[in-house]
Amino acid sequence: MTTDRTTANGISIAFEDKGPRDAPAILLVMGLGGQLTLWPDEFVDALVARGFRTIRYDNRDVGLSTRFDAAGVPNLKWMFVKAALGLPVRSAYRLADMADDGVALLDRLEIDRAHVVGASMGGMIAQHIAASHPGRTLSLTSIMSTTGNRRLPRAKKEAMQVLANRPMSGDPEDMIAYSVRAARVIGSPGYPAEEERLQRRVRGDFERGWYPQGVARQMAAIVADGDRRPMLKAVRAPTLVIHGEADPLVPIAGGRDTAAHIAGARLMTIPGMGHDLPLALVDTLADAIAEHARGAAVAA
Repeated sequence: MTTDRTTANGISIAFEDKGPRDAPAILLVMGLGGQLTLWPDEFVDALVARGFRTIRYDNRDVGLSTRFDAAGVPNLKWMFVKAALGLPVRSAYRLADMADDGVALLDRLEIDRAHVVGASMGGMIAQHIAASHPGRTLSLTSIMSTTGNRRLPRAKKEAMQVLANRPMSGDPEDMIAYSVRAARVIGSPGYPAEEERLQRRVRGDFERGWYPQGVARQMAAIVADGDRRPMLKAVRAPTLVIHGEADPLVPIAGGRDTAAHIAGARLMTIPGMGHDLPLALVDTLADAIAEHARGAAVAA
């Protein structure tokens, strides 16, 4: 994979641009701590094969994009307490800033409008893009994401435990083993990842740009963002919401709530899918996104 870099929205963004330059563009926005490599190559290739130009990138504070070291590492436990009490939460940047990063990347690539596809936190960012930049959004696809509604069911206990028990030794092998275990816990029970491939992907991401401090600041941005339901009323782009029925990290109620608060949104649920993008579902997901994007283009 060839990773390019550009300056957009005042920061350096690492990205990959794949597919014909004159094809409809799909902007792929990844979730919490996820580098652009978390979009499977097979998924990207499937979208390109269906006639699209794909742009996947490292969000700020992750992978090879700008890191916000000067902001320090937030106290997430205290932040969650404040949020639960309804007190304002501060973060180094906002999800809205991260949405502006994606739009600025489109500017640098001279792409006027794109189909915006986001996974997990990336779905939240994609929601912001669609709400705040309607003229740039051909369609929205929100995958395994949610609205920020605090009344929704929380993550399952085992998912919370594995995320909260990150090893503190700093030993690379400990961190790789932990990351594999976490991927197993939140992944799709109906489509378990092949062990060798999972190990290779985790090790590759670790060597490419492991940066846990950025993950903490991204989490702070999620907590500070609060309830997006009022904002979602402004979304006018044709919207597809995709959610796994076995997601232990963001329960399916989050997908249902997202679809319920975007006018005309269509909800697609997938049995056996958890909080990942299994290879076995690449064609299912690519077909759904391509069909949705083509329908949006016809309606525009």
